[in-house]
Amino acid sequence: MRAPDFWWLPRPTPKARLLSAVSLFWSLGAALRRLLHRPARGPVPVVSVGNLVAGGAGKTPVAMAVMERLGAFGLNAHVIGTGYGGSIGWPYRVQARQDGVHQVGDEALLHAARWPTWIGRSRLRAARAAAAEGAVVVVLDDGHQQRSLAPDLSFVVVDAEVGFGNGLLMPAGPLREGVAAGLARADAIVLLGEGEGPPLPVAKPVLRARLLPEPASLRFKGERVVAFAGIGRPAKFFGTLAAAGADLRHSAAFPDHHRYKADEIMLLVETASSERAVLVTTAKDWVRLPRAARGMVEVFTVHCAFEDPAALDALLRRACGA
Repeated sequence: MRAPDFWWLPRPTPKARLLSAVSLFWSLGAALRRLLHRPARGPVPVVSVGNLVAGGAGKTPVAMAVMERLGAFGLNAHVIGTGYGGSIGWPYRVQARQDGVHQVGDEALLHAARWPTWIGRSRLRAARAAAAEGAVVVVLDDGHQQRSLAPDLSFVVVDAEVGFGNGLLMPAGPLREGVAAGLARADAIVLLGEGEGPPLPVAKPVLRARLLPEPASLRFKGERVVAFAGIGRPAKFFGTLAAAGADLRHSAAFPDHHRYKADEIMLLVETASSERAVLVTTAKDWVRLPRAARGMVEVFTVHCAFEDPAALDALLRRACGA
C-alpha cells in the first residue's frame, strides 16, 4: 500500500475526517486483540523494536543498531520477524543466499545477510526455535503490536520529522494504534532524525538517533542520480540522498514492499541513461529487484547512529543481564 500524502500533514484534512469513522472499527479491533491475546514470556530475553505508524519510521535500521550492540557485548543474538510479504508462516531460519523475497520478505533478507534471522507468524514459536539453536537474546523487528511474545525491553521508533502524522488511526491516518496507549507499553522512545519531534503524552526515556550514510555511500556526493524507492516514506530516502550531496535528477516513489517488474526497472534505467545519471535505490528495495536487474542498480546504504550510545547500552545490558 502507498501511504496517502494527507496522512503526514500536521492536521486532518476533510478526507481524513471522513475516514475517521472507519478508524473507529480499527481501534476496536486492536483493543479486542489486546484483550484476547496475552503475550507469553520467551525462553530468552526479548528486545522489541517497533513503531506506531504504518511504515517509514526507521525501525529496521534501529533493530540493526541494537543487534550490533548486542554483538559487541559478545551475546549470540538472533533477529525475529514475521517475514512480511513472504509465503512462509512457520518458524524458519532464513538463508540469505538461497531464499527469495517471495518466501521470506525483504526485511528478513536484509537481516539474514548479517546475523541469524528467523521468521514466523508466531514470534513465540520463532523465539523458541532460535533459543534451541543457541540464541541467548532475540530482537523483534516490528514487534510492538504483536501479541504472542512479551518483550523484556521495548523500543518505539518515532520519526522526528513527521511524528505521528495527522494523529489519526488507519485508514484516516498512519497510526496503527493510539499514541498514548502505544507509548505506555514502551520502555524507551527512539527519536530518529532531525527536529524536536512530536509532543509525547507519556514520560519515557528518549534516545536521539540519526540515519547516516555508510562510508561506501559517500561516493554519491556530487554524482548525478536517479533514485527510486518503495518504502513507507520514499521522500525520506530522497531527502537523505540530497543531504548527502547527491545531484538528484529524478525520483520515483512506489508502494511499500513493492515487488518490481523488469519493465519498471528498464524504464528507470532508460531515465537514468537520458540524465547521464546513476540509478540508485535503498538496500531494502534492492533485494526486491529481479535478479537480472540488480547489476543495473546501485545501493545507497545508511546506518543508525545514537547520540548517546551509553544510554542504549545501559538499557540493553539491564534487559539481557549482560
